[in-house]
Amino acid sequence: MTGAQALVKCLELEHVEYVFGYPGAVICPVFDALLDSSIKLVLCRQEQNAAHEASGYTRISRKPAVAIATSGPGATNLMTGIATAYADSIPMVLITGQVDSKLMGTDGFQETDTSGAVESFVKYSYIVHDPEEIPRIVKEAFYIAQSGRPGPVLIDLPMDMQTGTVEEFSYPDKVQLRSYKPTVNGHPLQMERVLKALTEARRPLIIAGGGIHLSNAVPVFREFVRKYRIPVVSTMMGLSILPTEDPLNFGMVGNNGHTFGNRAIRHADLIIMAGARVADRTIRDPALIEQKLLVHIDVDPAEIGKNAGPAIPLVGDIRHILKAFCAKEPQVNYDPWIAYLTDVRADWMRKFKAREIPSGIDPERFMRALSQAMEDDAVYVSDVGQNQLWSCAFVVIRNGRFLTSGGMGTMGYALPAAIGAKLGAPDRQVVAVCGDGAFQMTMMELATARQYGVPVKLVIIRNNALGLVRQFQHFHYHDRFSGTTLGGDPDLSFIAKAYGMDYFHLSKGAYTDRLIGEFLADSNASAILECDVDPDYLA
Repeated sequence: MTGAQALVKCLELEHVEYVFGYPGAVICPVFDALLDSSIKLVLCRQEQNAAHEASGYTRISRKPAVAIATSGPGATNLMTGIATAYADSIPMVLITGQVDSKLMGTDGFQETDTSGAVESFVKYSYIVHDPEEIPRIVKEAFYIAQSGRPGPVLIDLPMDMQTGTVEEFSYPDKVQLRSYKPTVNGHPLQMERVLKALTEARRPLIIAGGGIHLSNAVPVFREFVRKYRIPVVSTMMGLSILPTEDPLNFGMVGNNGHTFGNRAIRHADLIIMAGARVADRTIRDPALIEQKLLVHIDVDPAEIGKNAGPAIPLVGDIRHILKAFCAKEPQVNYDPWIAYLTDVRADWMRKFKAREIPSGIDPERFMRALSQAMEDDAVYVSDVGQNQLWSCAFVVIRNGRFLTSGGMGTMGYALPAAIGAKLGAPDRQVVAVCGDGAFQMTMMELATARQYGVPVKLVIIRNNALGLVRQFQHFHYHDRFSGTTLGGDPDLSFIAKAYGMDYFHLSKGAYTDRLIGEFLADSNASAILECDVDPDYLA
């Protein structure tokens, strides 16, 4: 078989269901081989969106995700999606075409040093130099992408490697990498130290991060929290680990987190960072948590101590570690601490409900009403900007999932990620929420959704501005607004009609519940809900 056929055969053996991509001359052998396989091709409308669609797909389905692009501009377009996945530790394999091996380094047509360009935001990368090596490289790529701390892995595939011959195809049963052996089980001595710290603590707090989702540890995390009765706050990537209204869930923390969640950090005497980085958006001042007894649990030893020195470092897979803790019988009682945090949260909710309702759309109340009307296990995909901050603070998630671009903050993520998520879970309701600026970055993916019959529910918050940057200019540049006013925006009713979608328009708060109900009613119909918001409304 050819190298391209061998590659596709490897993808089949990895149980790949979909590949997301866009063809070009030097990746055509792979696209041709896909025609004879069981793998479904999703033709995106721009390569960046292929990576976002793969991201949404794997985050919901937990199946391997693959995105494919050609060399040159195809590969460079793909890079924003790769960096987005890397920042949030999303596992995927990226395959890029490359000029013939003999032309590499000659500045040939559409040649880019793709592997070199992505070096700082991939987990690992390969350049194929021998077609016979393709099975081993693919097996390693999937293993590296999905094990330890997940992340994107790149395979750069020269044209002659795709057309070259693989004499005897053999796909490895397992991977042997001497230099890469992620720690799974926590060190017993360190785990005993954590248990002792929990016994002595009076005000413990867990900061739950996206690593809990990535490890498929949500069920055991919930068991652990309820057994030990420890209050929980989450990072942006950790949202939906606990239901929003769980009595032990005290919101999101960080720059744009809940005030009651941030207060919990200030008053805690023991903090457990579980599957979370000590990132600047979560912990603006690392010295604050270093003053506490800090336990940091992470599968990536490079994250532990990078920004804050823990008293008790614990390296390992969070799912395995929590299972071990659940096997213990804790002798702890944190009821007074929980009661205090419950009162603080209730006071915040009373103030929220007592606020004056504006004559127009209150985006915070809108996000809450939208999420409460969604199905119990629905997937809520938030874009980046003010809509993201309103969503994080006010969305109610029950047994569903909250997706967003947290680490990179990539505008335009929501629509393609929602398409991928819906393909990954066809029976679940998926709703994407984005601003009018972010929508126009990736609106071409409405054609992808239409071509493949993916019903998209898309909310567009329209304030005719790049709202979050405008808000920054309001506070820091004394209302000198530069480059943040969106003029010439399209008429969304015509956009909806052009793509065969239902259209709803919300401009007055009195009709919110009725319109949301109509928008969500038909799960098999794509729809746009345009929601007008005052550009001076701050997140």
